[in-house]
Amino acid sequence: MRGILGKKVGMTQLFDKSGAVIPVTIIEAGPCYVTQVKTEETDGYNAVQLGYEATAERKLTKGQRGHLLKSGAPMLRRLREFRYDAAPSLSVGDVVKADIFVEGELVDVSGVSKGRGFSGAVRRHGFAGGPKTHGQSDRHRATGSRGAGTTPGHTLPGTRAPGQYGNANTTVQNLKVALVDAERNLIAVRGAIPGPRGALVVVHESLKAMKKAKKAK
Repeated sequence: MRGILGKKVGMTQLFDKSGAVIPVTIIEAGPCYVTQVKTEETDGYNAVQLGYEATAERKLTKGQRGHLLKSGAPMLRRLREFRYDAAPSLSVGDVVKADIFVEGELVDVSGVSKGRGFSGAVRRHGFAGGPKTHGQSDRHRATGSRGAGTTPGHTLPGTRAPGQYGNANTTVQNLKVALVDAERNLIAVRGAIPGPRGALVVVHESLKAMKKAKKAK
């Protein structure tokens, strides 16, 4: 599975040939360094480990420093692994840039969504709240009943309720690549992606598109 690490820069808009406005998110993708290649013969599966975002050597553990020195890559803060169906063509020390993708291709973007702290059920799950009339004074945004009384006599696991909202691993699927600027390491994808500006994101081939292509074969 082809993939690359990057940072969310922010949202803007592009114009297509017909003059229509396209909302896009700009991602600073790479450059990423291949720090390890795994094969089915040696590790039991095929994968490529990519490193991203240079950092000071003192900020890494001895194990991390040794691993990166062995690969010949600079001191990198982020390491992620991408699995492949067959033995990958990449080698240790190779550099992966934004041109790994092309315009018009579908990709999935994964990241950590914005944390919104402890939130009520109206904001977290879109509950309607209570009626705003008939003497109601403090139930406008209350959860209301969340289960039966005597049987089972308790709230069932997984019931939607107030709680931690956001700050969770999130993937947005099937986003179309609208622009690739390899010189400036930029990728523009159509639509929104998880996380605040500057957040780490992982861009990889669309899983649904890959499955569809396999079925077509």
